[in-house]
Amino acid sequence: MPQIKKILIANRGEIALRIIRSAKEMGIKTVAVYSEADRKSPHVFAADEAILLGPPPSSESYLLGNKIIEVCKQLEVDAIHPGYGFLSENAEFADSVEKAGLIFIGPSSEAIRIMGNKLAAKKAVSAYNIPMVPGTEEAITDPEFAKQLGNEIGYPILIKASAGGGGKGMRVVHKAEELEEQMNLAISEATSSFGDGSVFIEKYIESNKHIEVQILGDKHGKTLYLFERECSIQRRHQKVIEEAPSMVISENLRKEIGEAAVRVAESCNYHGAGTVEFIYENGAFYFLEMNTRLQVEHPVTELITGIDLVKEQILVAEGKPLELNQHDLKIHGHAFEVRVYAEDPENNFLPDIGTLTSYMRPQGYGVRVDDGFEQGMDIPIYYDPMIAKLTSFGSTRDEARKRMVRAIDEYTITGIKTTLPFCKFVFEHPAFIDGSFDTKFVEKYFGEDSLKSNNIEQEKIAAVMASILFNKGSKNLKQKSTSSKEKSNWKNRAFR
Repeated sequence: MPQIKKILIANRGEIALRIIRSAKEMGIKTVAVYSEADRKSPHVFAADEAILLGPPPSSESYLLGNKIIEVCKQLEVDAIHPGYGFLSENAEFADSVEKAGLIFIGPSSEAIRIMGNKLAAKKAVSAYNIPMVPGTEEAITDPEFAKQLGNEIGYPILIKASAGGGGKGMRVVHKAEELEEQMNLAISEATSSFGDGSVFIEKYIESNKHIEVQILGDKHGKTLYLFERECSIQRRHQKVIEEAPSMVISENLRKEIGEAAVRVAESCNYHGAGTVEFIYENGAFYFLEMNTRLQVEHPVTELITGIDLVKEQILVAEGKPLELNQHDLKIHGHAFEVRVYAEDPENNFLPDIGTLTSYMRPQGYGVRVDDGFEQGMDIPIYYDPMIAKLTSFGSTRDEARKRMVRAIDEYTITGIKTTLPFCKFVFEHPAFIDGSFDTKFVEKYFGEDSLKSNNIEQEKIAAVMASILFNKGSKNLKQKSTSSKEKSNWKNRAFR
């Protein structure tokens, strides 16, 4: 079995730092890569070596697979960890890495290829007794045929791009008259985003939850599920808040959905860490897709299982068998993750790029911050606007929730707008507290004015507190002036 001595992290920011830290604990040397926009990024200084790839645009830096492989050869690197995003789900890149004699810390290129195309994924899992959303099994291009299918399935329906994700190439159609226009828009967006205009149709399940299962497999045929994550708080079909476990999943259903996720992994001979996503409604779940990489929200799974997923990825890549068995895995406590984006929730979550004028992380028991920025740094316009991942852990869901509210209040970021106020709104909302929320939370409960009343109330409280402190300070000054002969007891009280 090969032993990895040096890893190049083909990524940036918080995930690059996350991988570097685990690698260092394993005694493995690390190489960071960066663009000109990331010269001062903490991940550059955390690695043992760092190499400039090129100008800020990712197409001229982080997506230069051949250049990254060449750097590996020059620096005698053994393996590449792609993180998430960029080249992490690029089957051709994984192929090139292996052909260059390097280890790709992730699944096989064939598994990436199958699961990277939603139609190919549906076909692969169809023989494994996996519940599927009613819909087409092949790409469609004929609007009239699509209308016929829509009538058979029943509206509303969802038009989805076969390639890619993140809500791109996705359109909800409520009636047949809208279908042709929405289908053309979905095809156009899919073509421009992924270079593949293939779309298909599924029944649109309106009041659903987004439940995903973390799986981990080795190269010796063992696959485990590390329980589920609830990812229903989204904007533009993209996650903002995640938690583990889900409060709506019973023990029996947990086993059922976990075993279904394992079968999905087995359908493509998967190894490494991956995530199987499901739609959940009224006790039933349906396969959605598989992400063939580490997920942004993996920390919540680590917190409730005590397992370092990055270390497990590395060990699997070396060819080592998993030491854990399914019965060894237990859920301990509850965890939440908040994605802190440089976005303005009061302006349709539009990016708000700028300088981190002040930046102070929350601290204390059960609070974790994964970030890639420091005070004074600029948020680049070239990449995803996520600043950090804030996680909280507690023995119960309510304890973890209250701890998250405290951590959000303690997180100080000025110079740009962030999603922190929105996240606090969610954590204090009755539908979130009682678990009745679904993927339509923003649509149902949140508007651009939702935070304004809260902001006004906070401003009133701040004004009252300022007045109290001012009056108290004035009173103390008067007292001091009339008793100036009193000796200070500071020395006697200090550090006791």
